[in-house]
Amino acid sequence: MEMVRHELGDGAWYGLAEGFVPDDEAVMARLVGELPLAQEPLTIAGKTHLTPRLTSWHGDPGCAYAYSGRVFAPAPWTPTLTALRDRLEVAVGARFNTVLANLYRGGDDAMGAHADKERELGPDAPHDVLIASLSLGAARRFLLVRNRDRRDRVELALGGGSLLVMGGATQRDWRHHVPRTKRPVGPRLNLTFRIFRGARP
Repeated sequence: MEMVRHELGDGAWYGLAEGFVPDDEAVMARLVGELPLAQEPLTIAGKTHLTPRLTSWHGDPGCAYAYSGRVFAPAPWTPTLTALRDRLEVAVGARFNTVLANLYRGGDDAMGAHADKERELGPDAPHDVLIASLSLGAARRFLLVRNRDRRDRVELALGGGSLLVMGGATQRDWRHHVPRTKRPVGPRLNLTFRIFRGARP
């Protein structure tokens, strides 16, 4: 599948390839069986909450990830994750050493507005961060919103094996989220592959 690139200005861009994983439902079923998906407690503004989705963090040895006052050690790559990473690296032309899996069980599961711009992320956060995001299963609404003007937004429906690549200054200048929905929707597994440059000193 060919990826179509869209320029967002000031060095920010995203690319989209529909149907990158043609057998996405079968791949999702395998991954749900392989991954140690769980709700993680996170502390934000002094309050502890369970993530409104199931997650697991995987990567090469040494790629521990600090987030919301916790350090997450990576679980090993599974056979299915490794196969997907190998395909992505050919398509995107980059070497990814970590992946975050998020399982949205239904419309009540969501992801709040945020940017992935931690300085551990490469090639050079926050000015150049490359993220390849695979969405398997049901399509969910995905919003990209410019920081300096929230009226400037991109809305996508991601699922069915689609590949979204965000690059350049997108994480610096834009935020993204997966809002809740009241309409009936099936499960969606999202895999965000990243370039991890090491722990904070």
